[in-house]
Amino acid sequence: MTSAPDPLVTPLARHLAERITRDGPISVADYIDVCLQHPEHGYYRRQAAIGAAADFVTAPEISQVFGELIGLWCAVVWQQMGAPASLRLIELGPGRGTLMRDALRAARLVPAFRAALRVELVETNETLQQMQREALRNEDVPIAWGAKLTAADGPAIVIANEFLDTLPADQFVRRKAAWHMRCVGLDASGDLQFVDGPEAEADIPASLPAPSEGAIYEHRRTAFARLAEALTALGTPLAGLFIDYGHTEPNYGDTLQAILAHRYTDPLQTPGQADLTLQVDFTAFAHAVEAAGLRCDGPLPQAEFLGRLGAVERASRLMAANPARAAEIESGIARLLAPTGMGARFQVLGIRSVDVSPLPPFS
Repeated sequence: MTSAPDPLVTPLARHLAERITRDGPISVADYIDVCLQHPEHGYYRRQAAIGAAADFVTAPEISQVFGELIGLWCAVVWQQMGAPASLRLIELGPGRGTLMRDALRAARLVPAFRAALRVELVETNETLQQMQREALRNEDVPIAWGAKLTAADGPAIVIANEFLDTLPADQFVRRKAAWHMRCVGLDASGDLQFVDGPEAEADIPASLPAPSEGAIYEHRRTAFARLAEALTALGTPLAGLFIDYGHTEPNYGDTLQAILAHRYTDPLQTPGQADLTLQVDFTAFAHAVEAAGLRCDGPLPQAEFLGRLGAVERASRLMAANPARAAEIESGIARLLAPTGMGARFQVLGIRSVDVSPLPPFS
């Protein structure tokens, strides 16, 4: 019989255990941030996580139609902005560069738009940066990399696919008529475990019913507010798309999950080696964006958003032009639009500055 794996086998697990022993339990938000962004052992700092041979696959890797439609969407929004001579096209968490590569290929259909572009990729993972450089090496538009959004005045479009779910989230647990911060501590054997922290104000939305004992509530208010402030600092006119899996109404529940090699695993088992995510509360993100002075359109389910942009028609043309790949193309687009899968689980939210009219296809 094989024994259970030692939960402190990773360097980051040992670092966390030492920190908790010294300073006490840490919040779930701190735990996520360390697991993903630790400068030496963080998941997003050390490896390429995206792809069939990695831990998960994102929409741009499933079908080229996804990135192409977003590229054309950007061109339409640029025209809606008055076709400025220079435009910052910013992608947050650009993965392997697939979405941007496909978007720029589609942008060739609108030469003036492509000529106006200055692409900026916000990426902290050096391995992924190298993949992005390889994917985009033949592009003739200016491309720059950075670790965070850079404030500047002028027209900008921001694209973020599966970025919001990586932001740290606080969790709260209900105990004896009071909310407590949910934390990560150590059990009697020195292994990582969830523990109840001090009483804390969870700021529960009025729309939710009275919580039961042990209920868990989670939010990203701090992370959302910081992101919204960074977006407003980009200048105007501004537009953006945020695409992620999540929900449009707040609710109770623990949505923290870890993914390793395309399988779910214990979030405390292999810190630094598994991707940690929580579902996105799009209502909360929209409130943060609007509180910062921006406007929101949507959200729409991914299937409806892509359908309105002509995903099926584009896939049909690709299949006709590439009959040997017809089955592959059809399977990919079906996966993106599946009503019991990505098509319904993923939502798309548009954001814009007050000087930009409602965005397509939300309006």
